[in-house]
Amino acid sequence: MFTQKSYLAKKVGPHFYEIKGPNAPTWYIVDATDQVVGRLCSMIAKVIIGKHKATYTPNVDTGDFVVVINADKVVFTRNKLDGKLYRDYSGYISGLKVKTAREMLASKPEEIIRRGVYGMTNKSSLAKHQMKKLKVFAGAEHDHAAQNPKELPLAAKRRSVLDQKKNIEKKASKAAQ
Repeated sequence: MFTQKSYLAKKVGPHFYEIKGPNAPTWYIVDATDQVVGRLCSMIAKVIIGKHKATYTPNVDTGDFVVVINADKVVFTRNKLDGKLYRDYSGYISGLKVKTAREMLASKPEEIIRRGVYGMTNKSSLAKHQMKKLKVFAGAEHDHAAQNPKELPLAAKRRSVLDQKKNIEKKASKAAQ
């Protein structure tokens, strides 16, 4: 009986990923408007790591590039806008700076998504290479139009908060009739 050999990706050059060929990374674009931060970050982390591909190998960067636009329009659930704290420590005495999610959203909305995705990756040198594949922009404009980014496949997408509210309203109207 013949057994199928499993595929193991190999590190190619300094990039840690294949530049050309069938396993070369593709570019995806994600609109963060009305998306919940944690759900959005987990979806992006899965694509950057490469777990959405059949050729996933844990010790090789098999992920794709992700461009996130409208990062300033993300949504926090419950009271996380005031309750979630982002801490930065300089290493010096009394060098701890604490910001709430509301302050971070006003000053650096890209950093919210970047920190969320980094928290969902392995903490290794490979994760630092994978994080370079994440491009986050606060507005609708981005610098990567030449790469022709595609929309994420529907299997990898999450529904936005507004879509969920519309579905609840539809169910409520059907129940009322």
